[in-house]
Amino acid sequence: MIQSDWGDWLVRDVEDASPNGVSIWYLGCNGFILKGSDETTIYIDPYVGLGDPPRTVRMIPVPFDPEDVDEADAVLATHEHTDHVHGPSQAPILANTGATFYAPDDSLAVAREEESWTDEWDVDEEQFSEVSEGDTVEVGEFTIHVEVANDPDASHPVSYVIEHDAGTFFHGGDTKPSDEFDRIGTAYDIDLGVLAFGTVGQIPDKETREPKRTRWYNDENQIVEAAAALELDRLAPSHWDMWKGLTSDPTVLHHHAQSFEYPQRLDIIEIGDRIELEP
Repeated sequence: MIQSDWGDWLVRDVEDASPNGVSIWYLGCNGFILKGSDETTIYIDPYVGLGDPPRTVRMIPVPFDPEDVDEADAVLATHEHTDHVHGPSQAPILANTGATFYAPDDSLAVAREEESWTDEWDVDEEQFSEVSEGDTVEVGEFTIHVEVANDPDASHPVSYVIEHDAGTFFHGGDTKPSDEFDRIGTAYDIDLGVLAFGTVGQIPDKETREPKRTRWYNDENQIVEAAAALELDRLAPSHWDMWKGLTSDPTVLHHHAQSFEYPQRLDIIEIGDRIELEP
């Protein structure tokens, strides 16, 4: 049972919201909730675990208890890493709401084989839906396009372009710049994009536990390179708040982005913040 530091106010805020277009809540790490004007609700990479101390130490509050979630239509996973596919964080949402879990093959393998969601929680196999690059899925008022991602640390990462009448949202997972991003930026008119940002740190190796120089996320130049190729009107850096040794200050990105046409604006958000896509 996950214990939230914040009680249930965040999930109740989502449930009570009546967006004009799309409301978007940042859950910390790389987690987001999207809720549209017709009340379709999508969770992306929600993670409320504590990491693997002392290797990965969570630096932000646990913002909600997944057992408190009563409304969700879909949960999307970008790749198979623990802070993106995590049974205790996500399976209770599926069990409570009947939502569908959309994920690439290696992410579904974690849910099915490594964590046995259907055995440990009241989750049915029919709630799993495999997606891959080039797929398009309709979830209520949202059209979700599955696109490529460049995350060398993952075995099969994807990104999502989510279209709504109010605007288009991009979630890159832990992607770094990709040769495909120019194509994506041309193919879609992306109003708001999320890209992972962090520093390089000395993180204990998973096997030896010896400190190892580690870069998991974009640095200042990489995130602007990716945002420029994607032609993001607005960029919201994510993941910078999460792991001890890899945290960063996203406000420095104003300096790195100022001479580029894109991103046109930076949305600096903290865990629990709500931002909008409006028609």
